[in-house]
Amino acid sequence: MGGVALVGDKDVFKLIHTIQKFSNHAIIQWTKSTQNRIGISPILVLVELRTHGPQMQSDIAQTLGFTPGAVTNIANKLIELQLAKREYDSSDRRKIYLVITEEGIEVLKEAQLKGQLFYEELFQVLSEEELHQFLSIYEKLLRSID
Repeated sequence: MGGVALVGDKDVFKLIHTIQKFSNHAIIQWTKSTQNRIGISPILVLVELRTHGPQMQSDIAQTLGFTPGAVTNIANKLIELQLAKREYDSSDRRKIYLVITEEGIEVLKEAQLKGQLFYEELFQVLSEEELHQFLSIYEKLLRSID
């Protein structure tokens, strides 16, 4: 595969550290800007429920790459905030589905709007050309790991 080799291990670790630091800062700032102050993981669960409908927690965990325990904790928090609820399958009471509520849909809409505004503000320091390059690089990296 073509491309420029990094000079050494120090550069690789600096790159990884910089990406993680940027991502962590962006997630923390975005979380602070949301009304309910729920993190990105609960938002990802809400997106999954909104997009694909009611699901068993184990399926959500597999789809999002979370542990089953993490999804249980997220589900409990979403239920406590009345953003989701559990429903039993009418044909098999052993199956329990997580379902997004109307309030969850509203919180998701607000989070998506806040996220869009936040990232527009965050990326305004980049020129249009730099933004296209940034997007192109990330898309290329994503294609290489899929």
